[in-house]
Amino acid sequence: MKTWLRSAVIALASAAVTVAAIETMRAPATGQTAPAAVPRTAGGRPDLNGIWQAMGTAHWNLQDHEARPGPVLELGATFAIPAGQAVVEGRDIPYQGWAAAKQKENYENWLARDPEVKCYLPGLPRATYMPYPFQILQTAGNDILMAYEYASASRVIRMGPAEPPPVDSWMGQSTGRWEGDTLVVDSTGFNDQTWFDRAGNFHSEALHLVERFTLVHADLVDYRATIEDPKVFTRPWTIQVPLYRRRDANAQLLEFKCVEFVEELMYGHLVKRTGAETPFGAARLRWP
Repeated sequence: MKTWLRSAVIALASAAVTVAAIETMRAPATGQTAPAAVPRTAGGRPDLNGIWQAMGTAHWNLQDHEARPGPVLELGATFAIPAGQAVVEGRDIPYQGWAAAKQKENYENWLARDPEVKCYLPGLPRATYMPYPFQILQTAGNDILMAYEYASASRVIRMGPAEPPPVDSWMGQSTGRWEGDTLVVDSTGFNDQTWFDRAGNFHSEALHLVERFTLVHADLVDYRATIEDPKVFTRPWTIQVPLYRRRDANAQLLEFKCVEFVEELMYGHLVKRTGAETPFGAARLRWP
């Protein structure tokens, strides 16, 4: 057999083997059952009860971003920021002109401005994809509690109609409804003191948030949040983040009451000094 013909036969045989292997992976094995349906509560709703956590870099920046050094040069790579891919549909956030300039200014001064640095309540949707777990509790009365490890934040999602929020707040007011097997949470009544990430992406008190929690299988939620704020953005925009159920043994929320860690940062200038203390604002490292 000529060399070129032998090569062609070998290539065709390899391709056939590859296609067969792919089809084998796609097809269920003999006797293998179909994927189990999502778990459900006694009332028939998808069972979201449990501890969930996002993975990725959305808490650093919702958009595409390169790796960059951390805020303290002497710490080297310890607090460096990893690269990450956008979770924003379409990849860009549709800022109005003035707001895009403010976001850039926030980005360049995030260490001094980011509300997270001061341990303020994280706001929404940021609380969902911070690098801390949160717990969902579905009650017998249908209302849903979401408790977040960061700063011990929480919110109650009222299922059904509710009165307008009496005041603006960090976590807003949330009402919920079911659209098929998707939990839809509509939130308003926010103040303008929270950010969406550490890159300075921000909003005004006109923020309107619609979140969708869809249980894909027992350990995965497809989370989508549509953000609308006519004072800051030119149109609504959406992020998508997968949430994973914590399956480690004895998984539970632990305390992260960070207020005590920032007391000197926030109120140190109000404390009477004797002259013997470390100067406020000086760099200090405390290792366990």
